[in-house]
Amino acid sequence: MAISVFDLFKIGIGPSSSHTVGPMRAAATFAQALREQGLLAQVTRVQVRLYGSLSATGVGHATDRACLLGLMGQWPDRIDPSTIESRIGQVLQEHCLMLDGSHPLAFDYGRDMLLLDESLPYHPNAMSLEAMDGQRSLLSQTYFSVGGGFIVEQAEIDAPASEMNAVMLPYEFDSGAQLLALCKAHNLSVAQLMMANECAWRPEAEVREGLLRIWAAMRECVANGLRNEGILPGGLHVKRRAARLHRSLQELGKPNVIGSTLGAMEWVNLF
Repeated sequence: MAISVFDLFKIGIGPSSSHTVGPMRAAATFAQALREQGLLAQVTRVQVRLYGSLSATGVGHATDRACLLGLMGQWPDRIDPSTIESRIGQVLQEHCLMLDGSHPLAFDYGRDMLLLDESLPYHPNAMSLEAMDGQRSLLSQTYFSVGGGFIVEQAEIDAPASEMNAVMLPYEFDSGAQLLALCKAHNLSVAQLMMANECAWRPEAEVREGLLRIWAAMRECVANGLRNEGILPGGLHVKRRAARLHRSLQELGKPNVIGSTLGAMEWVNLF
């Protein structure tokens, strides 16, 4: 089962992994490619084209905003969420975008952010980005946000299967029963076996640092939920409920308060 824990657990902004996290990663990847290919300084315009589902529901799921953040060199697992509103507001007000965080670029939302009534054949969540120097195209790439924050480039789809990089894990398994059998055969705990597999992708120190960062993000999400009230960001007008529920559960521990028989499960639902 060649899938990393960092594919299963991703830090990202909401409200959607496929409509927000994926497009943001795609746009950031595009900006990074411009820098790595030495094209950044030549870019005078960038156009984003959203297709299919990304176009139809993109604004409600902040796909357009995610693309702007990604083009500015922001990644969904690194950005400080408290800065998002000011960053987007500045782009829309000043009609200027700092490409890859360093190259100022005129950006007209109505001209350069296109929500198209068209679908691409590979996947409904499709987007294309093009960087231009005047009328000359410098770099163009199509991405598909296939769910869970994963993105696939058109070039990967077009490449022969033999060119795809396959990671060979020391302990391959396809079911829980196979996992337990491998643990027994090699005298390993589940954690030890999974760490050995993770080290096929990256050094152990990097794995541990990444896991701690995910845990810290989870704890911060819980803390934010318990201290903030009002409406969740993202444009869907969803009310925050964790803080109120937390207060109600705390009240159950006080004398002379009739508690719910489902109190334990309510604590589980809260966290």
